[in-house]
Parts: sequence; C-alpha cells; structure tokens
Amino acid sequence: MNNIKTLFLLVTLTLVLVWAGGAFGGKQGMTIALIFALGMNFFAYWFSDKIVLRMYGAKQVTEAEAPELYGIVRRLAQKGQMPMPKVYMMEQDQPNAFATGRNPNHAAVAVTTGIMRILSRDELTGVIGHELAHIRHRDILISTIAATMAGAISYLAQMAQWAAIFGGSRSDDDEGGSPIAAIVMMIVGPIAALLIQMAISRSREYVADEGGARLAGNPRYLSGALRKLQMASQQIPMDATPATSHMFIVNPLSGGGLLKLFSTHPPMEERIARLESMSL
Repeated sequence: MNNIKTLFLLVTLTLVLVWAGGAFGGKQGMTIALIFALGMNFFAYWFSDKIVLRMYGAKQVTEAEAPELYGIVRRLAQKGQMPMPKVYMMEQDQPNAFATGRNPNHAAVAVTTGIMRILSRDELTGVIGHELAHIRHRDILISTIAATMAGAISYLAQMAQWAAIFGGSRSDDDEGGSPIAAIVMMIVGPIAALLIQMAISRSREYVADEGGARLAGNPRYLSGALRKLQMASQQIPMDATPATSHMFIVNPLSGGGLLKLFSTHPPMEERIARLESMSL
C-alpha cells in the first residue's frame, strides 16, 4: 500500500510541476520546467551522496576501526543479498543515522558517534536494517527525484514572482500562461510540492521500518532503538539542514505545532506501534 501511495504521490508531483510550468509560460514553460527538473535530477543522482557525506563531516571507517558496526552492516548486507555498502561515521553527539547513494552498488551507511554510545547491539542491528532497506528499495533515488521536482516548482514560482515585479507579462493565449494561474502557482505551487514531498518521505519511512525489521530478524530491535533516538534527538541538538533532514532515521530538527505538518518523518508513536504489531 505504501509503494502504491508513493507512485501516486510522484505522479501528482509531476502533474503539479507541469501545471506550474504551464501557468508561468504555457507550453514553453512546461518544457522549461521538465528540462530543469531533469537537469537537477541528473546532478543529484550522481553527486548528492558525496555532498551530503562531506556536509556532515562523515569519515569512512574500516572493519579494524569499527568492528561491531562494520560486522553488523556486512552480516545484514549478506542476509539481504546486497552489495556491501561503504561505512561512515560522523562526529555528532546526537544519535542518528542515514543511508545514501544512487543504487545498491554505490551506497553508503553513515552513523553518528552518539548512536554508537546509546544503542545496544540488537538496537543498532535494527537501525542498520532500516538503512539497508532504504538502499534496497532505492529510496534515496525516489526522495532525490521528489526533492528536485519540488525544487523546480519553487524555482518556477520565483521566476514568476520576479517577472511580476519587473513587469514581465504574457498574453493569455495558447502559447502563454494565464496571469491568474501564474499568481495562484506562485502561492500554492511550492506549498503543494513541499507537502507532497513530505508525504513521499513519510511513506518510505514506513516501508523501510518494515523491511529493516524483517532484515534484522526482530521488529522490537528497531522499535526499541526508535524510542531511544526520539528522546535523544529532542535533548541533543544537531547542526542539520532542512534539505537533508529526510535522510536521517529520526528527524534531527526539533519542532512542534504547525511544523509537524511539514515533517519528513511519520509520527514516532505510529512507527513504533506498527513495528510492535508485526509478526515475523
């Protein structure tokens, strides 16, 4: 069901992008929007993993440097019949982890030093299982596509705003966009794109939780880890950017109220409840 939901949301996001391009510049605007999105996707597909790892100061570790972590990653990768991903560690007090890479053959798992301090071996196994499930399901690629399409829509909205400020206009005919539609797009488009992007991210977290629990062999390994990580993430700040927060197993940014509407992660209580209701 979550996979079907992801497909539906991606199609909806594509339609929003095409509508935004059409509202701003008619058929030409649609073409520009699609070309822009494809260009952004190409760059993100090939280089986003290196950028994110460098952004958080992640350093690759060997089996000799982190034998327990490396051993868990290798065992679960073999169990899932996956290539062995590279293993990275970040000097961060907040316990957290993420996976990145364009496909299973070019993937990496990164954990913070904080997560190594507070989780038991079983709980760490649940977390690594979750991250390997992201890699196995190619969630990094899906989230990259969603993020770049949302970025293209925001870019078009900014173009329309600057065009309005400096007196740019188009005739309301078959080739040009409607002025009213352009105004609506400037306001509604970026918000709709962001909400759809967040919904995609949340649906993929549920899929990764289930896949990770099955890979680890016990759903309570991951549910126990999530309880600890949720508490710690609220107490220990992390210098993270909103653009990459969706990659982490728990949201590294704290916030409540209206901010929960824009959260990249589903409610922790729901994630834990789903895991504890699983039977393997």
